[in-house]
Amino acid sequence: MLEAYSHNYLKRFIEKDCYVWPHNLTLSRLIARSLRRKDHSLINLKIKHYNDCWLGILIPICLHPRDTILLVTDKQRHRIINFELPRLHLEGLNLAIWEGNRPPIGEQVWLLNYKDFFNSYRKGYLGSRQIVIPEAELFSLRMRDAMALKVNSHDWNILTRAYPSKAVSLTQLYDHWTRKFFSQVTSLNGNVRISAQDISSFRTELDFIDQIPLKWTQVLDAVNEGWASWVEVRHKTLDWCWHLQPLEPIIILKNIFQESPFIMLLGSSPNDLLIEQFHSFVGSFSVNVNVGSLIDVDQEPIDLFVPLRQPLPNTEYFAEYLLDQCRRLILGRSGLTILLIDDEQLLKKLTTELAAEFGVRVSFKSLFPESNGVICCSSFWWYEHQEKLPVPEQIIIAILPFSSLESPLISARVEAYKLKGYDWFRDLLLPEVLTLLPKLVLPLRKSQGRMAILDGRLRSRNWGKKIFTVLEPWNPLDRLLPH
Repeated sequence: MLEAYSHNYLKRFIEKDCYVWPHNLTLSRLIARSLRRKDHSLINLKIKHYNDCWLGILIPICLHPRDTILLVTDKQRHRIINFELPRLHLEGLNLAIWEGNRPPIGEQVWLLNYKDFFNSYRKGYLGSRQIVIPEAELFSLRMRDAMALKVNSHDWNILTRAYPSKAVSLTQLYDHWTRKFFSQVTSLNGNVRISAQDISSFRTELDFIDQIPLKWTQVLDAVNEGWASWVEVRHKTLDWCWHLQPLEPIIILKNIFQESPFIMLLGSSPNDLLIEQFHSFVGSFSVNVNVGSLIDVDQEPIDLFVPLRQPLPNTEYFAEYLLDQCRRLILGRSGLTILLIDDEQLLKKLTTELAAEFGVRVSFKSLFPESNGVICCSSFWWYEHQEKLPVPEQIIIAILPFSSLESPLISARVEAYKLKGYDWFRDLLLPEVLTLLPKLVLPLRKSQGRMAILDGRLRSRNWGKKIFTVLEPWNPLDRLLPH
């Protein structure tokens, strides 16, 4: 009956609004069925814009909110609270929402962000509730950020004040690390991996302390579980911050997904790595379906400019080539340009050089650009802020957004993959790029704009064909013409 009620409500929406995604009918029935049966469900959405599917997700939850967790980002929460709930209310559907670390005691859906979800998991509050995860292809990335720990000088002071008898040895360890990290860092405000020997010294100091503060208990647990561990050196304040992040959050959370039903909703670019990880401890999914069709989506093609015989990013003249091509691409454009580089040093260098050429048009991670401005930023910054910015006329990807091995987190994840005998590039780095790229280009389709990729690997490597595939539909642009 839940499926039938959900279907009927959605039919009313579609009759009143022809722009409602028609596949919401199928989606609502699938979600209603999974809620009723407590299934392990994987639903891959072939959809133009993720906001189009909220009705299909929320209507079944309205009718069956009890023991349901909806895991959302701040942006998704804002969309639900300020747009979707009023729309549902007009049709007589009132979704009761409960927020906070403690579970609801009534008939409410429990709306959790990723950080609160992890905290509730640690406290044992999640129970066997059904977990609905929109945009699940980014689950690992968001969960890793939510689980991250930071230890600064203030936390060390708390520890030494709590145990005066250990204050001298803890202070000596802190001072020793400070001298060591500042001598090892290779760039201003750079990162330094913490060695196994340093971790061992840290464990020895805390082994003789009973009932250490909660944060330090979490740090010790993270160290024992083999989390990536590194130090961010701050030259301006002459101190450092200790960062810890899990390599694979799903492995840490596997118990909750083994014991609880869940519905994973993936965008049109599924994360194969994530699906394989879930398979490893859940087995086969009760439901594994595609909803919609990219043929029906009718996405607008973009003009794709990928020059032949481009240099590779590791060549000595690549930076000069980038500057020359960016000049040509920006010159004479009347709309907004987004320039994406995930290498922070190269990004700042190119931003400075372009600002010398084009003046105030060029900005660094700005939310208030000129009408014909050029925003220089990282790919994930653009993804997180694209809804706050005007639709761009063109996007320039200077270097494909592969995670850098210079990142201590990525380096640790790659080492773990090597130890298991996996192909760390094709099994780890490439799937993450294939998931991210369609999200970066989506706003460009509204303006039928131009995308330029200046990374020579796109044509010279076999895996470049997969990049071209995930960017479809596109029209080849062989040369730049006067605008």
